[in-house]
Amino acid sequence: MNYADRWLGPHQGQDVLPAGTPLAEARAAMILLHGRGSRAANILELASEIAPPGFVCLAPQALGGSWYPHTFLAPLDANEPCLSSALVAVGDVLATITGAGIPPERVCLFGFSQGACLALEFAARHARRYGGVAALSGGLIGPDDTPRDYPGTLAGTPVFLGCSDVDPHIPATRVRHTAEVLRRLGADVALRFYPHMRHTVNADETAFVREMVRGIA
Repeated sequence: MNYADRWLGPHQGQDVLPAGTPLAEARAAMILLHGRGSRAANILELASEIAPPGFVCLAPQALGGSWYPHTFLAPLDANEPCLSSALVAVGDVLATITGAGIPPERVCLFGFSQGACLALEFAARHARRYGGVAALSGGLIGPDDTPRDYPGTLAGTPVFLGCSDVDPHIPATRVRHTAEVLRRLGADVALRFYPHMRHTVNADETAFVREMVRGIA
């Protein structure tokens, strides 16, 4: 389904940058979601480190470099309509991939920071078996009292959550809660905290993701 056919939000019509194997020739795919104030081209720089041969990597661009205006812990309404538009943008990229004959079981959602939060929220709201979900420095979106009664099941989807234990933007408690919610949805969750790390991506995380996605294709 092309979500943009029924609703146009601020992120619809933005570029989607490719890397890796061309879509028509790829055996598997990765959707890469950049962080706040960044660009699709920046997150694609990680593609060569984490995506094996045979993967097409697609990175959508957020309007103005931000998927939603406020912290991911803000009330959901405060981040609308940008949040819904961002979720639609991810859905449209997934639809492009599946339309080319690559099933969701061979698609990995990957994001850093704001993009990690978006990847997790998309996977939870559209629970099914994915090839994997890798969220670096992120958690499910919304305040602490947000209902997490998502329908469906992730059916054993491998999920990796990596984060600093003192990240100023991502509370460790939210990362742990995210892991619990995704396990209830049937995901196979691996969680790693990195002591006193800055808000960044480290070599252990990229190595973990690279190993996680190796078997997808």
